[in-house]
Amino acid sequence: MTSIDLRGSEIDSIECREGVLRVHFSRAYLIKTMTGSKERTRWWQAGDLILEEASLSSGIPAAPLIGRGGDIEENIYTYRDMIPVPLTSRGHARVLLHFEGSDTSLDAVGTAVRLEMTDTPKYIEHLRDEHA
Repeated sequence: MTSIDLRGSEIDSIECREGVLRVHFSRAYLIKTMTGSKERTRWWQAGDLILEEASLSSGIPAAPLIGRGGDIEENIYTYRDMIPVPLTSRGHARVLLHFEGSDTSLDAVGTAVRLEMTDTPKYIEHLRDEHA
């Protein structure tokens, strides 16, 4: 299983054009877990979180930004402080992101959400279980 940890991920642009919201992560921090294992590794990769037919409930904060957390809603599921990789879904979608050093949030709803990752993930470290 792979997911993006929103906390600490680096965002270098947010734009909404013709109803498409695009959040560009210059460094999305990935946590990878092998099935059946407690072992985890940390990686980084660039990519975009895209929300179709977006309706913003907030303004677009000025980038660059560092993620502090948030919720990604995909139909009946809510992903808190993370985004599953891969992600492609139609239906109700919401992006609510919070940023370090700011009370400003990004809040938008739409009809589809997806991740478009680019380049190759780069290894950072092996995450040790503190209780092992």
